[in-house]
Amino acid sequence: MRKVQIAIVTALALGALAQAQGSLTIYSGRSQGLVDPLVKQFQAETGIRVNVKYGRDAELLAALQEEGSRSPADIFWANTSGALGAAQQLMIKLPASITSKPSGFVPGSVTWTPLSIRFRVLAYNTQKFKPEQFPQSVMELPQQTQLKGRIGWTPTYSSFQDFIAAMILIHGEAKTKEWLEGMKRLEPKVYPSNPPMMEAIRAGEIDVALTNHYYIQRFIKAGYPIGTYYFAKGDVGSLALVTGAGILKSSKNVSGATRFLVWLLSPKAQQFFPGELFEYPVVKGAILPTTLNPLEDILARSPKIDFEKLPLEGALKVLREAGLL
Repeated sequence: MRKVQIAIVTALALGALAQAQGSLTIYSGRSQGLVDPLVKQFQAETGIRVNVKYGRDAELLAALQEEGSRSPADIFWANTSGALGAAQQLMIKLPASITSKPSGFVPGSVTWTPLSIRFRVLAYNTQKFKPEQFPQSVMELPQQTQLKGRIGWTPTYSSFQDFIAAMILIHGEAKTKEWLEGMKRLEPKVYPSNPPMMEAIRAGEIDVALTNHYYIQRFIKAGYPIGTYYFAKGDVGSLALVTGAGILKSSKNVSGATRFLVWLLSPKAQQFFPGELFEYPVVKGAILPTTLNPLEDILARSPKIDFEKLPLEGALKVLREAGLL
């Protein structure tokens, strides 16, 4: 009987703690399959209830802009820095307890914090191609006629849209449109996201694909013959892509939201990104899988751009004009 009473008291205490801590609502461009374990672990450790609305960055950004101060969201957790830059007017400036932790990529507006880093690469079937068969620049990819009908891409996916935004920033809108039209002549196969595209390489449906590095790592771990091709240093095809999150002005629980971002930058949460997702952490100290190149080496390949100036709307416009959205 006493054990039952203790259990009831404990449950009531935990319920009271959760109520005192309040709850958080997150709009997440990161997919549930990737980050739900982090959300659940935070809930278990803090007693703060977290409600997550998952979707594509562009969709969530449009919802936040329409909702304005009426939004129920406390945090915008985006898959791309382009979306975060577009949302900076909707977010508060973050305290030093958050912005002092990442070793880089903190935006000048300090309205969001980086959380992990991915890189654009070319995935390829190692039984069909060798690295020396690919061009040094992704801008030359449309000229590779041997890839006609054998290449995949993800025009509706947020990281691809950030890549196109960076291409506009570096090469201009006209060159980007020209590149898209050239790629279309290769008759690429369209996929809704990266995992089915990697599966298509494994199944022999395509031979190469424009993707993010960490998707390839999962197939390498499983023993499939999929390789990673890095374009030349400074090429937009080697772009670093930063995920991140910020606290919205509409938040009714700024203290809880702050606690969540601080927790995501903790050693335990940062180790999750390379350990489980094969992404690079933004806080020093995490152990990388042996199949990943050192962060310093891979960072040197990415073009140096201001991530808050990525023209996301411009990217969506040219993709629509090309009939890809």
